[in-house]
Amino acid sequence: MNLPVVDAAAHHPGHLAHHPASSLSSLTAEEFVRVRDIVSATPAFTSTTRFVYVGLEEPHKGEVLAHREGTGPRPERRARVMLLDMATGASTDNIVSLDASAVVSSVAIDPAEGQVPILLEEFDAIPEICAADPRWVQALAERDTVPEKVMVVPLSAGSYGFEEEVGHRIVRVLAFRQDYPEDHPWAHPLEGLCAYVDTIERKITRLIDTGAVPIPAESGNFDDPTVQGKPLDTLKPIEITQPEGPSFTVEGESVSWANWTFDLGFDAREGLILRNLSFTDDGEQRPVIYRASIAEMVVPYGDPSPIRFWQNYFDLGEYLFGRFTNPLELGCDCLGEIKYFDITLADETGNPFTINNGICMHEEDFGTLWKHTDIFTGASEVRRSRRLVISFFTTVGNYDYGFYWYLYLDGTIECEAKLTGVLFTSGYTEDGAPYNSLVAPGLGAPYHQHLFSARLDMMVDGTANAVDEIEAVRLPFSDTNDRGEAFTKSVTRLATEQTAAREAKGSTARSWHIVNTEKTNRLGQPTGYMLYPGDQPTLMADPGSSLAARAAFATKHLWVTQYDPAERYASGDFVHQSTGGGGLPAFTAQDRSVDGEDIVLWHTFGPTHFPRPEDWPVMPVDYAKFTLKPYGFFTKNPAMNVPPSKAAGHCTNPESGTTHGCGG
Repeated sequence: MNLPVVDAAAHHPGHLAHHPASSLSSLTAEEFVRVRDIVSATPAFTSTTRFVYVGLEEPHKGEVLAHREGTGPRPERRARVMLLDMATGASTDNIVSLDASAVVSSVAIDPAEGQVPILLEEFDAIPEICAADPRWVQALAERDTVPEKVMVVPLSAGSYGFEEEVGHRIVRVLAFRQDYPEDHPWAHPLEGLCAYVDTIERKITRLIDTGAVPIPAESGNFDDPTVQGKPLDTLKPIEITQPEGPSFTVEGESVSWANWTFDLGFDAREGLILRNLSFTDDGEQRPVIYRASIAEMVVPYGDPSPIRFWQNYFDLGEYLFGRFTNPLELGCDCLGEIKYFDITLADETGNPFTINNGICMHEEDFGTLWKHTDIFTGASEVRRSRRLVISFFTTVGNYDYGFYWYLYLDGTIECEAKLTGVLFTSGYTEDGAPYNSLVAPGLGAPYHQHLFSARLDMMVDGTANAVDEIEAVRLPFSDTNDRGEAFTKSVTRLATEQTAAREAKGSTARSWHIVNTEKTNRLGQPTGYMLYPGDQPTLMADPGSSLAARAAFATKHLWVTQYDPAERYASGDFVHQSTGGGGLPAFTAQDRSVDGEDIVLWHTFGPTHFPRPEDWPVMPVDYAKFTLKPYGFFTKNPAMNVPPSKAAGHCTNPESGTTHGCGG
């Protein structure tokens, strides 16, 4: 299904070239339509061809910076398009020039090595495919149910060397009973049953049935008042107001807040993107990060049973989690003086669609910024902190993920993932007990991890960057440490890609200092930012496993690569049914220098989850985050000029005796 390189302008004489203000601006609805028309005009395009992914093909950073500085032309406006023929399973990876109105490259994808993400159309076909197979119907009958009462859950298959799956598009299917239309089926898993389905040939290739297990009966309907219990009626309203409006300004996708400036972007695969993140210091706009996003996430499960051993999901590379972004609502997902941004993406026919209020931005009070009461002079000063919050929420099957980027007045940057939703459940059996939690009568929840890869294209004061690993060092008794209480730190330059694949180490407070190798502060120190990681385990799967090969990014907390615009995804471009080795292992195999180069940091973070009864029937939010903090970037505390808060006085509520003001 290779698409020839053609000039499609003749087919669409009414289109004019689109020249956005920025070569990195998000694709517009009009551009999605143009991409659709250009691609569908090619001879290889058929009625069964589907648009799996359409996104901005970003120009090289060097071209963007040269154009920004006035030393180079505007980079060509391009889109990347992944196509799948639903009749044959053939797929291609294409680059479309919007300036030339042409497909400028088309490459066939080898399905034996990895495939394009799963289509919603493929998922939607699974109930009919399963119901048409007598083996499936018989297995349901042995569990006292029928297809009409069962919700099938198609899931990505991984790669396990099954001969009939090589080169074919496969999903694996688990089932849950739904007792009535409003019933949440996650409470009623059909344990012991799994179907392997070929989505192109539309048939079950294997049916795994290890025997019927009693289906848990207790309701998991978290939206049912009888399940929720008596409302907690002692909570009083909290009102968040900004009578003079928010402190940020927005022009298109460009945002200014306090000393921060940045651009927003969004992608069907990566979700929210922050670009050109800079801090204005004494009138100088200093770059910190060129581009920041979540580049992959994997959710590996630890149950080795015959029907679940394959459970591991790459929510970006296999599912394109950005397309499941929630439309947000004032006072529910975000609170305060809100600025919403709509998101425009392309559906599987190439047509644009809009997710209203997909991105939320607002300010939050964040307690004390700095404070001191001096015992000698009596001086007492306090300043309140606040942060700018940029976020979105996406629902991938049973789980809901919020991704929050925080910018602080003192130059700190944080990224936080919020995890909630419904546990992926199983029938609880004695055989499965070592790998599952019992969360309700007869209901299990397998142990699992959520491992995110943040791609941080750094630009700390410019593109000449390096990474020093910092560790606390205990010192033994010596002539200079005669009481044994001294300690110091070690500084190790990570010089090449192979040596820069590292794990966090909480016992030594291991962190990574991203420094500019050409610029120093007034003390002669390199200007820099420190990456403070979380201290959770890396991938728990055995290093020799199929999963470890496919999710190699999750075996280290830190990777550092030399910038290459083609190296965008932590597990490679084509993750679905991949055999492994793509992404970071391939990138770092080149062992390029990362000392004084244009570098990209890839940080793995996320929780290892042993589910609790308290996580059922809906999980309270769990949190995972990392922090980037200026370290030698500024000459002093950059938040010294934050003015005192204008509190309305310390007023006492006569009913409660409480006060309000600017403390805390």
